[in-house]
Amino acid sequence: MRRWNGWGDDSFSMEAPGSGLEFLRSKVTPGSVLADVNLGSVCAQVPESRLPTHLLINTDAETRVRHARGQSLPDWLAMRSGDFGVFPDGVAFPESTEQVQELMKLAYEEDFTVIPYGGGTSVAGHINPLASDRAVLTIDMGHMNKLMALNEESQIATFGAGTPGPQVEAQLRAKGYTLGHFPQSWELATVGGWVASRSSGQQSLRYGRIEQMFAGCTMVSPQGNLEVPTIPASSAGPDVREIVLGSEGRMGIISEVQMRVTPIAQKEQFFVVFLPSFESAKKAVREIVQNKIPLSMLRVSNALETETQLRLAGHEKQIAILESYLSFRGVKEGKCMVTFGVTGNVGQNKLSLSQTRKIFKSFGGVNGPKMMGDKWAENRFKFPYLRENLWLEGYAVDTFETATDWDNVTELMHAMENAVRDSLKDEGAPLHVYTHLSHMYAQGCSIYTTYIFPNADSYEATLERWKKIKAAACETLATGRSTISHQHGVGKDHAPYLAAEKGVLGMGAIKALLSFFDPKQKLNPGTLIDEKIESK
Repeated sequence: MRRWNGWGDDSFSMEAPGSGLEFLRSKVTPGSVLADVNLGSVCAQVPESRLPTHLLINTDAETRVRHARGQSLPDWLAMRSGDFGVFPDGVAFPESTEQVQELMKLAYEEDFTVIPYGGGTSVAGHINPLASDRAVLTIDMGHMNKLMALNEESQIATFGAGTPGPQVEAQLRAKGYTLGHFPQSWELATVGGWVASRSSGQQSLRYGRIEQMFAGCTMVSPQGNLEVPTIPASSAGPDVREIVLGSEGRMGIISEVQMRVTPIAQKEQFFVVFLPSFESAKKAVREIVQNKIPLSMLRVSNALETETQLRLAGHEKQIAILESYLSFRGVKEGKCMVTFGVTGNVGQNKLSLSQTRKIFKSFGGVNGPKMMGDKWAENRFKFPYLRENLWLEGYAVDTFETATDWDNVTELMHAMENAVRDSLKDEGAPLHVYTHLSHMYAQGCSIYTTYIFPNADSYEATLERWKKIKAAACETLATGRSTISHQHGVGKDHAPYLAAEKGVLGMGAIKALLSFFDPKQKLNPGTLIDEKIESK
């Protein structure tokens, strides 16, 4: 069963090995192990619903608790402490576009706020209700989870927007196809949520980001249904698809999605190679993507992430042997691990692998054991579960990410890490910070930073620590020739920083679109646009 106060299935956990915890303790002294509340005590806080009685709306306390928060660190602290703040007044579970329309009409007639809910995996506050005189209805799309049609001639699949990653792939695989969209939240995140937040999957080098996969949709808005046709390309004015992408529930609710799918590849393999330094690794992967060698994924772990991953893997004897071998080959302190994948037919993969290894070798790369690539593939969706076990050791874990051009990558990465490391200096609380590059483009890449810090003596003080870290990180991105988010979206957490990226005219255009589709501003207020700032 899904955890009510954490990530994923409560029957699964991922523990750090003893040696990994020892390594982490050498970097950051653990903080307080804070007591968790139980579900019953939180349900007892849920107030009486302000919504009208309706066959599609569930006002049960536990259902409302389970839809009140996402997966950001503030959400985590709220769920663990029981200090949720605001609960939705009810949750609807539509099973068709017509029922979504019915709910939208009801919301406008009865004057309540609507929050779309996909997989509940937001790490930027997308689905959190705000305090309001209006009742709040969360619309959970999870019952619209089927492959509705597959046009094999055009390779376009139509899904209910609430279809989560495993069901997307299982239903396509039965027909011989894949979508190929694998964000780390894949276990729970939905196809509609991916479109609404402009998601990116781990194998975007082969399959593209969600905008390359997105062919068309039905979006139910207060003004009517927007039908985006599945035309492969058009020069007829602005692309309406781009209006829907990244709309984050502010203009309507995506109910059906048409996606461009791909036949299942003949073979797929993942590999690891170690480079002597971050600069050599960065230059190698840049040469690979700029030469358009058809890999399916590339990820560069900087030196500290490389060290951390090797320590958290356990298997001390095997890692010691690997370290000795790499040192003998000239890859020593400061080394960086690169993980990459080849996906396609046997001939394509053989050529891609040969070309890639030749480039890595030219930069001093040394191949890691094949089992390391296999292990990465096996565990790639499990990292969010580690937060649970580190929490029980007194640590809080969070991430933030961006994208920038190649000439700015190293400088920005260091600025991001330094901003986080310095953010708690006034408290004397050290942080463990490390980064990887992923989602490579010819012009640049994403930068994804993870930080681990000790809990304070209370939930309130731990949240204040996070706020300091988050502000330092976001301010660095807002002034660093970069985006406030490459793949997590804007939500409420990043909304105050959006104007730095979009500019005055860009923000004006976005606000005009929101007002056109939702004149009474009832859809997901506070998300994407920070109304508190706009009203000043």
